[in-house]
Amino acid sequence: MKRVFRFLSLPVLLLCCFQFANAQSLIDFNIGFGAAQNKASTTGIDQLTFGSCTPGPGCSTTSKLSSFFLGVGANLMLWKHAGFGMDATLQPGKPTYAQIPGNAAVGFGPTTIQSRVTFYDFNGIYQPVNTKKATLQLVGGFGGANTRFYTNYVASGSPLGSSNFSQYASSANHFQVHGGVGVQIYVTDKVFVRPQIDIRYVPNFTEQFGRNSVFQEMVWVGYTIGDRQ
Repeated sequence: MKRVFRFLSLPVLLLCCFQFANAQSLIDFNIGFGAAQNKASTTGIDQLTFGSCTPGPGCSTTSKLSSFFLGVGANLMLWKHAGFGMDATLQPGKPTYAQIPGNAAVGFGPTTIQSRVTFYDFNGIYQPVNTKKATLQLVGGFGGANTRFYTNYVASGSPLGSSNFSQYASSANHFQVHGGVGVQIYVTDKVFVRPQIDIRYVPNFTEQFGRNSVFQEMVWVGYTIGDRQ
């Protein structure tokens, strides 16, 4: 959750820009929830060196990307049919990425490798349909993808018994481009719900997962500031 609030500075930046926009401009603040999918990598993690390996004896397989995401973002619509926005989505939890068996020779029990994926975007927005009740949004832009890894393991052999350790291990950053489509439905004059589907292309994402392309589905709930005509 701390990483979600860190990205709140992005909507604040749009709010600062809003004062310089013309009277017809609108700004949307939104939070979202959904999921993203990517298949598991064809390579695994060596159980002794933690390097890459071909799945088999002594090589642990990795998991696919398929879990709950939270998001925060904002859009600044400078014109009735066009504007720009920014958002960030991340896994609030740390799902299991791989399991490494224990090594009694060095006094370590089983190790769990966990991961957390974050996407952030800077988008151009086009609204070919814009009515009082709903808008159709086509979005496209660029940003980044970050995968952080954590280790959770058990150490034995101490006079005090077994001890559990959990710590940050490493992270991988990638550039990404994406496009999406959403339908923004107004339940009141200011409050809206926007189901949205995105596809992302993340070069070299196969270092962590099975494809460079990632599909994501989000439901955004937000509030519009400005006079909707």
